Amino acid sequence: MDKKKKVVYQLDTPYSAVSWPSITLEDQETILEILCTLLGPLGQHRARYVQPSRGQRDKKRKRKASKKDSKELVPPTPELRLYVDVGLTTVTRHLQEMASKAHSVNSSLEDKLASQEVSRPFYSVVFVARSGQQNILNGHFPQMVAVASKSHPDQAPIRLVGLSKPCEDRLSESLCIPRVSCIGLYEGAPNSKALVELARQRVPPVELQWLQEARQAEYQRTNINTIETFIGSKKQNNNKQPKP
Repeated sequence: MDKKKKVVYQLDTPYSAVSWPSITLEDQETILEILCTLLGPLGQHRARYVQPSRGQRDKKRKRKASKKDSKELVPPTPELRLYVDVGLTTVTRHLQEMASKAHSVNSSLEDKLASQEVSRPFYSVVFVARSGQQNILNGHFPQMVAVASKSHPDQAPIRLVGLSKPCEDRLSESLCIPRVSCIGLYEGAPNSKALVELARQRVPPVELQWLQEARQAEYQRTNINTIETFIGSKKQNNNKQPKP
């Protein structure tokens, strides 16, 4: 029996999609090794002096008392902690703030000077563990990184390092955090010069061609994809009794 055909239409944006920067597996391994070494002191400090929460209310007061007694003995957190953001939500939020500043920077020269005076620190590199994650969780990073880089046109573009190999366990061990999938490294982080230079040499900046096309204010037709497929045959219920 021949299957019936039907035509399905899909609508797509007329602008080109933003792809992740290409990086070899060898470079990924090198960058990951240096990154874990850089984050090591943060994980060691957390493992020694930060007591994880266990949700035991009966010991809450005792923990507070012990923290007060040992507060003078606990060394300060490494300075690197102020230059590192961890988590998809935290990094995405800061990129969004930078992207909004990029819009004001492009508006006028006065806005540009004003934004530079009150500008917050910006990322030099963003690391994303892509292995084992759905694209819906991290697919926005190429576009956001490209737009956020325009908030500081006098600085090098933010490098987006997508780690395609399984590396979440190594990052979690380095930071002593149960789960790590995204890290944002601020410009000027202590002992990060070698890592940032390597990322800028081996990872190209994110290209955002559709933004230039949109600024031309030219009409772009919607892409309509035509897909020819087959109609599935209906399942017959043998147990169904015929009508009288």
